[in-house]
Order: sequence, then C-alpha cells, then structure tokens
Amino acid sequence: KRDDRIPGYAIGGLAGGEDKAHFWRVVDLCCRQLPKHKPRYLMGVGYPVDIVVCSALGVDMYDCVFPTRTARFGSAFTPDGTIKLKHACYARDFGPIFEGCECQACRLDPATGRPAMCRASLHLQFKDGDSVASTVTHHNVAYMLLLVRQMRAAIIEGRYPAFVQDFMRRQFLNHGNPVPDWVVDALAAAGIAIDSAVLPAADPVAV
Repeated sequence: KRDDRIPGYAIGGLAGGEDKAHFWRVVDLCCRQLPKHKPRYLMGVGYPVDIVVCSALGVDMYDCVFPTRTARFGSAFTPDGTIKLKHACYARDFGPIFEGCECQACRLDPATGRPAMCRASLHLQFKDGDSVASTVTHHNVAYMLLLVRQMRAAIIEGRYPAFVQDFMRRQFLNHGNPVPDWVVDALAAAGIAIDSAVLPAADPVAV
C-alpha cells in the first residue's frame, strides 16, 4: 500500500568517494530490488560514463553539479572524452569543441561556417583569466542533453547495447586506453558484453 503512494525512488549516499567496484554493485542491487514500474533516481551522479553504465543497470534519472563545476576549470565534454581547454595543445585549434554540437560556443556562423567560439579562443580566454566558464557550462549542459536523448532513443529502438559499446570505444579505446574493469563488470551484470571489437588495447597510453 505504501508503494502505491510513492511516485518513484531515490538512490542516495553514493558518489561520495567510494570505489567504483562498490558503487556499481550498490546501484545494481538497488535497481534489482526496487519496483520495475516506478522510476529510479540516482542522486549526485553526473559523469557521462557513470550515467551510461547506471542506465544499463536500471536507473532512470540523475542530477549532479559536475557538468557545470568542471566547466569552471576549462573541462569540456565531447563524444570522444573530456578535453581540457587550458592545455597548450588547443592554442591553435580553431575547430569547435566538437562538431555537431548546437551550444552557443560550437554553433556555426552561417556566414563564415566557423564556430562562434573555437577551442583556441576558449583556451586564450581561460589563459588570460577571462571568465568563459558560463560558455563552457552551456556547452557541457548541451552535451549532456544530447547524450541522454541519444540514450533514450537507443533504449526505445532496442539498440542500447550497441550504443554502449560505441560510447565506450570512443571514450577509451580510440585513445588506446582500456575500458575500466568496473565498467566491464557492471555492463556484464546488465547483460551487455564488451565484445572483441571493443576489448581493451594491449598498450594503453595516456590522453
């Protein structure tokens, strides 16, 4: 009877410094025990990888300050991982944070075909101490909205396992980095195998 009066369930107390092996197991246990017909809300979790994994385990909703907080330090989300705009490698990179993004920084000017603010421009302003954090914040929020829309479409269309494999390939393997063990284990528990096309690289390198 009590469940009839509850619109959904929150899973809290995580993302506070525990190791990922314990993190995903708690999420998995909660999702298996909670009613399947009520939404599950995971509090304080906002890393893109965490959201993709926990959605496979059965979570429906999230909230987190991470996309906005990390923007203040020049970290921008892309489908190929997070980039740090303060790094010198972006000083002469005149492309958008990532192509196809419709945020106020990446959106192309119809007249010039160039992004409103390229990586080099953002790098320079961060270096000079100018506050462009709000611009990168807008970008990160736009990325998160795009990500969850893509996830939702993949779930509805019955292709979420393929979506997850492509996501992990772009986040890790295309850079020569292995998919973290906790991700592999969590996805296995969710019935999503990391097949031979997305196995960890033999000689991972840092990005």
